[in-house]
Amino acid sequence: MPRERGEQVVATNRKARHDYAIEKTYEAGIVLTGTEVKSLRQGRANLTDGYAYIDGGEAWLDAVHIPEYSQGHWTNHATKRTRKLLLHKDEIIKISHAVSAGGYTLVPLKLYFSDGRAKVEIAVAKGKREYEKRQTIREREDKREAERAMRSRNRLGD
Repeated sequence: MPRERGEQVVATNRKARHDYAIEKTYEAGIVLTGTEVKSLRQGRANLTDGYAYIDGGEAWLDAVHIPEYSQGHWTNHATKRTRKLLLHKDEIIKISHAVSAGGYTLVPLKLYFSDGRAKVEIAVAKGKREYEKRQTIREREDKREAERAMRSRNRLGD
């Protein structure tokens, strides 16, 4: 029985949702050392430059910055090292087919603890062009304005 219950988010990659069109997401376990886990429990991590890839039938997470543990000594970890992702074989095969088809990449979206175990949410995503990014922002603003107008209209009608 796990000591912790629920989900505790450590880091999110908000820039990824702006730069990529998310197709499908997967939850993967992540292989960490002791000082990495302690540093994550302090809520310190950065996913902005991170990416994942499939190599030799295994999934890997690279360029994710987990700073050194402040109370650690010679056993401290390297801050930007390649970490293995734990996925089922059929998920790895599906992801590798999607990425090898072209145009898709693997992006980490969220790093969190689920019932005391470190997990990372990765997404198969397609890069957006500049005009697509502007269009997404415009649609979001239009939706907000419409909701505001409906709220003010409903208040006047009461």
